[in-house]
Amino acid sequence: MLITGTTCAHSAPVRTIGAMPVIPESTRGTIEVRLAAHAKDSWPQLKTIQTRYRGSFAWITGLLPDGEQIPLCRLRYGGSAHSFGFAIYSAARDRYQDASLITGSPVGTPQEALDTACTIHLAGLDHEPEN
Repeated sequence: MLITGTTCAHSAPVRTIGAMPVIPESTRGTIEVRLAAHAKDSWPQLKTIQTRYRGSFAWITGLLPDGEQIPLCRLRYGGSAHSFGFAIYSAARDRYQDASLITGSPVGTPQEALDTACTIHLAGLDHEPEN
């Protein structure tokens, strides 16, 4: 695995693995804060959100009040803290599949990804978004 660093004229160095940018620690913290606040405001059916990272990816898991964990989605970092690729978790295939957000776009904010994933995964449990 090749890890390199590049520098943009207007920003700090960006770590990469091969050609893919690694999610910076500051962006990781931002993702977690934004998703926790959004889940609390829009998805009270979730007790909490768990996030794990590797390279360019962030996997989002929802924790229900009864302790059940639901894999929701995967974010793909492309270099911006506001625009991520999206993949939905498919329980039938036990994997993440690239998909469009409910906005129709293949990329968007972590909050849009959470809304899309929760709409799909919580709909069968009589859960609806609060907003």
